[in-house]
Amino acid sequence: MAERSFAKEVQSLRLSAGAEFEGEGILAVTKALLQSGVGYVGGYQGAPISHLMDVLSDASVILAELGVRFESSASEATAAAMLAASVNYPIRGAVTWKSTVGTNVASDALSNLASAGVIGGALIVLGEDYGEGASIMQERTHAFAMKSQMWLLDPRPNLPSIVQAVEQGFELSEASSTPVMLMLRIRACHVVGQFRAKDNRRPPFTLQQAMNNPVRTFERIILPPSTYAQERAKIEQRWPAAVKFITERQLNEFLGENAACDVGIVLQGGLYNTVLRALERLNLADVFGESKIPLYVLNVTYPLVPNEFTRFAQGKKAILIIEEGQPEFIEQAASLFLRQADVQTRIVGKGPLPMAGEYTGAVVIAGLRKFLAEFGQLPAADIPLLPAAMLARNVPTRPSGLCTGCPERPLFASMKLLAREMGPMQVSADIGCHSFSTLPPFDLGGTIMGYGLGAAGGASFNVPNPRRALSMMGDGGFWHNGLTSGIGNAVFNRHDGVTIIVDNGYSAATGGQYIPSSSAEIKGRLARNRIETAVRGVGVEWVRTIRTYDMKQTMRVLREALLTKFAGPKIVIAEGECQLNRQRRVAPAIKKLIGDGERVVRERFGVDSDVCTGDHSCIRLSGCPSLTVKTNPDPLRRDPVAYVDNSCVGCGVCGEVAHAAVLCPSFYRADIIVNPTAWDRFKARLRSAVIRILA
Repeated sequence: MAERSFAKEVQSLRLSAGAEFEGEGILAVTKALLQSGVGYVGGYQGAPISHLMDVLSDASVILAELGVRFESSASEATAAAMLAASVNYPIRGAVTWKSTVGTNVASDALSNLASAGVIGGALIVLGEDYGEGASIMQERTHAFAMKSQMWLLDPRPNLPSIVQAVEQGFELSEASSTPVMLMLRIRACHVVGQFRAKDNRRPPFTLQQAMNNPVRTFERIILPPSTYAQERAKIEQRWPAAVKFITERQLNEFLGENAACDVGIVLQGGLYNTVLRALERLNLADVFGESKIPLYVLNVTYPLVPNEFTRFAQGKKAILIIEEGQPEFIEQAASLFLRQADVQTRIVGKGPLPMAGEYTGAVVIAGLRKFLAEFGQLPAADIPLLPAAMLARNVPTRPSGLCTGCPERPLFASMKLLAREMGPMQVSADIGCHSFSTLPPFDLGGTIMGYGLGAAGGASFNVPNPRRALSMMGDGGFWHNGLTSGIGNAVFNRHDGVTIIVDNGYSAATGGQYIPSSSAEIKGRLARNRIETAVRGVGVEWVRTIRTYDMKQTMRVLREALLTKFAGPKIVIAEGECQLNRQRRVAPAIKKLIGDGERVVRERFGVDSDVCTGDHSCIRLSGCPSLTVKTNPDPLRRDPVAYVDNSCVGCGVCGEVAHAAVLCPSFYRADIIVNPTAWDRFKARLRSAVIRILA
């Protein structure tokens, strides 16, 4: 199961040469891989390329028909290590993950891969999660590419450019014997467009052929003395080969060269749409892409080509480098290129444009305005950026939150109630939906160190203390690396803390993909591997399993874990199916039953306005999106009362929270019956009559 199915869309991957392909960017990437004769594909889900993994999974039949091996990898490091097949064999391979966190996880394998070099094209498709839409720390991939000498593509965000980048990425990799990274921002992943398709190609050299004819090359082993020669080869052979390929194949683009203008703009390819729109707003470009300012579009941001920079700068007073993030790698390199060539064109970048943060439309317009005003190129009409009132208005902070009915909500509410009883707790949080426990209304957890690293993040606090340390981990993070880095490490070092493993059955935060402990039957994979069996397998003796929706049980078990005399790691497995994925699973079935005229009963919870005191402790402890407020119907009472809206899925958490916290009896449960029987109707009439009499 995933956030959405691409079962219908993937049929367009069968289109042959000349047909017009239409779809999302991630679908175009998959088609480009097949057109390029890829031999194997792997990866790990994460925004903004989660859907790419979903597309590959839904297209597994098509991949198999072409002899392409696809694997949903256990981690980014697992995916990166797959590219080892391209080291000794002329097989094209591609992997994908969320950057930069995924790139950091895969860094060991990537460094070794870049050192050894490749024979077959090796392509890493990266979801560059940076800026306003990012869910991680603000870093870029550029520094990693420079560190390991891997080439970095950043194509213009339209389907023809993305497809061309995939195809040329493989060719660049093979021409320079170097792995290539292809960076896609979130808008590029989901942009919709068309391109002219080509025929899919079977891998010219297959994995089966490699198996039948094993090859081992001493010079490609990552051990001295080979590593010394590999380092020299990067600089003396691979880098010049890459620059030559980029120049000859014109991977970078010069647009508007004939414009009568003595300034120019150098930009990352991925920012092309934003920059062009900004120029259009300033009457310096049209909607068809014709710019009155010369543009040098870097579809390859590493390595840079010195001759192209000097060519673009010749005869210009100044050039503006539009480079997102920091440090200003491209700006520094451009300054070096021009000084070495004795070209006196002024380099401008950070200054008119901010050092950090995403370059949105408003940011780019403001930067262009400053640059063009300084060099006398401002348009005649001055266009306001945004209404002053919008800029001046204060927008309240709105933290991310859990979905309606999320099984993790009662767990965190239980922990908060327990803290009220036992005092503040040291909690180390983790990546995943459960990271929202650090935000209001729960405010649990002081650090988030990495996916599956919750227990490791709390390792320092395993010192003798009456109040034991708590750590969090999700089932996705557990299988990613938490089993070894957290649980195995705790056993080995005799930690006395408590680790809560949230088992919701999916990699929920990345879109609901299956994991080894998912309860579903998954074609071609073996799931239903119990987390309890795994932790006991590495030596954990104290293990308890709870149902998160049962708050009494949750508080009892957590209290026991914190107070028990047992010395050693204590694991609490908190089970509760991801409500979002549950609704995706059961909603179609319920809709069909209703359509067939079958009797269907749905639970709903509500608040009795006459009983509610307006205290709102239920909201402060739960934070469920379906739990809100409305005007008090009693004219003598001014405080608004709690109210459960129509998004309620009947999980019962709000009532559980109210009951566990001994708040109030205002919550009630109601059964909504669709297609009721005659007996249901009779009972409803009887109950209404009794209520009227009692009223």
